[in-house]
Amino acid sequence: MSLINPADTIERQNEKLLQIAQSLMRRVEQKNEQSGFAYHQFERAALLETEVRERTHDLERALDLLQESNTRLEIANDETERARSNLTEAIETINEGFALFEANDGLVLSNSRFCRDLADIEGALVNGLKFEEYVKLVSQSAFLALPNGQKPADWVAQRLERHRDDHVVFNVRLKWDRWLQVSEHRTSRGGTVILQTDVTTIIRRERQERDKIRDKQAEILQATLDHLNQGVCIFDKNHTLIGWNSGMNGLFESTPDAAVLGMEFSVLLERIKDELTFEGPFGSEDLREWANRKGGRKPLLFEVCKGSAQTFSVFAQEMPDKGLVLSFTDVTSERAAARTLYEMNELLEQRVKDRTRQLGLALAEAERANASKTRFVAAASHDLLQPLSAAKLFVSSLSDQTDPKDAQDIITKAEMALSSVEQFIAALLDISRLDAGKAVFDVQPLRLSEIFLPLRNEMMPVAEQKGIDLTILDCGLTVKSDPGYLRRIVQNLLANAIRYTDQGRVLVGVRRSGSMARIEVWDTGRGIAHADQQKIFKEFERISPDNSDAGLGLGLSIVEQACKGLDHALSIWSEPGIGSCFSLNVPVHVNGLPVQEPEVSGPSITEMPATDQLLLLVEDNPHLAQAMTSMVESLGSTVIHAHNAEEALGILTEIQLVPDAMLIDYQLGAGRDGIELLEEITNSYGSIPAAIVSAERTRCLRDRCKSLGVQLVAKPVEKARLKELFLEMFEEQPR
Repeated sequence: MSLINPADTIERQNEKLLQIAQSLMRRVEQKNEQSGFAYHQFERAALLETEVRERTHDLERALDLLQESNTRLEIANDETERARSNLTEAIETINEGFALFEANDGLVLSNSRFCRDLADIEGALVNGLKFEEYVKLVSQSAFLALPNGQKPADWVAQRLERHRDDHVVFNVRLKWDRWLQVSEHRTSRGGTVILQTDVTTIIRRERQERDKIRDKQAEILQATLDHLNQGVCIFDKNHTLIGWNSGMNGLFESTPDAAVLGMEFSVLLERIKDELTFEGPFGSEDLREWANRKGGRKPLLFEVCKGSAQTFSVFAQEMPDKGLVLSFTDVTSERAAARTLYEMNELLEQRVKDRTRQLGLALAEAERANASKTRFVAAASHDLLQPLSAAKLFVSSLSDQTDPKDAQDIITKAEMALSSVEQFIAALLDISRLDAGKAVFDVQPLRLSEIFLPLRNEMMPVAEQKGIDLTILDCGLTVKSDPGYLRRIVQNLLANAIRYTDQGRVLVGVRRSGSMARIEVWDTGRGIAHADQQKIFKEFERISPDNSDAGLGLGLSIVEQACKGLDHALSIWSEPGIGSCFSLNVPVHVNGLPVQEPEVSGPSITEMPATDQLLLLVEDNPHLAQAMTSMVESLGSTVIHAHNAEEALGILTEIQLVPDAMLIDYQLGAGRDGIELLEEITNSYGSIPAAIVSAERTRCLRDRCKSLGVQLVAKPVEKARLKELFLEMFEEQPR
């Protein structure tokens, strides 16, 4: 309610306001309690009038918004109705039956073709119908042809089980040989779309094609059976004859062709019984019992005779569909020949020949397998030796440029560790020959200190890591043995001692006993039971298979084989919980090794050859080639590197210079080796100082190098050996 009528003129409104103001002023001047109360009431009324005006304005704005929203809603409803109408018209145009069930499995939409072939349930398909009710209606339809033996409830359970999948496609058979393909898809909102496609024409066409193929296959099968020189008859699972070839026609006297198909197995069995004679303990009743089994029949092989003139070998077997197939093979000539051979004792000789041939094949296969294993070990060793050689040469080159004593000591130990790895890999070739019994032992005098010192530097960090006190006593004795194999033996024994010692100490020492040096490896480890002390020397045998650090069980087998080959007596003492001692006797070299004194004249190994020499290096491994190049260039010479034989010949042709020396890898690939390349270069440029580098240590390679007068350098290449080799080669042809 407003004190001023908005319809009044401005003058009238001002007049009313002046009167109101004068009245208020009079009320104020009276200053009595009653007039003050009235003023407050007036003031409150004015405030309420302002709030009412604001609320009225807000209400009017809300009504406008509501009217606008109603307008948009009507537009949206119109669009929705049009979209629904368009969707309905669209699904009516498709040839398949279409239905949409929402997420709660209620029917939302369907077209007139949906379940049109099930006329008795078509009227029950109303909006809101649950999917399970829809399936039950289909199962009870008179137009649905259920599979034999299946009830409507079973069909419903199977259909609802498939409804759980996101995508389902299957065929449904209807009455009068009609078929529907049902495709069910899950929507992104959890609903279900069902498409029903009439595939009757397709299935009938496929059936016709299948029948044609089956008839064609039957013709081919019959032609194949008739082509066989055996009589073959086939019975189905009901023991009815469904297949018969021409080879069966002459088997029985009373079998007209027209009366064959459809014959029962019992009829055939009676004809066999009447006209043929079973050989051996197997008879007609045994065949009848075998045929009457429900399944799981094992194949049969027996013989029957037709009079005294013919013998047939009969093979009976069960088919996948539980039917039977019998084949009759005329073996009259084979049996006659067998009897003749038996009388002449030829059968025994043939058996001996067959067994001899089999043994020969087995022996050849074993030799091929052993050769393959040896080639594998050789190839693996060669591939491992390449990067190892490069690593050693890089470390050796670094030592030339290092002055601090500590750094030099570290480099020296690194070189010794790499040498230990090198000796291990090199021993692989000989160990492979141990298994084949073709190992070649290079027995020579050697100081035991040369074995012990590298092993101390190699095994000490391993022992310290386990907290084991490792002691290797120095020994100045000189013994006669193979250096590589002896080091391998002691290394394996020492590694086993550290591996199976949890606490305490490991001791390696030598006792002199007459003309023998007894190398002993003691430990305070777990010990070995007496029953296991022979087992541990077998391949892949480990006394603690549950130990993650137990190795492969080859170490002690290698030790035993190597000791036998070197004639070093091996023995063992051990007590469980106390420790073990492995020992071997090595013959002592009486005179010992002479002390090497430096020569007064001539270049030493550490002296560098003359500068400005040209070396041709042929090496296919880039890392090894780089390392050897750095080593040669540090000695003051120039290196020309080629990766293979063709590149080396091309470089020599291009530069028109003859190198002062050549260093050629033996394995160059592409079916050529380093010796063949050396012979080509020698034929073209004359004799040039050269050396062959190879990881192979075969006698054949050594003999080839010796016949050509070239040195053979074994991989991995030692720094000192390279220097010595360059001195010898460059001195042969000074510039």
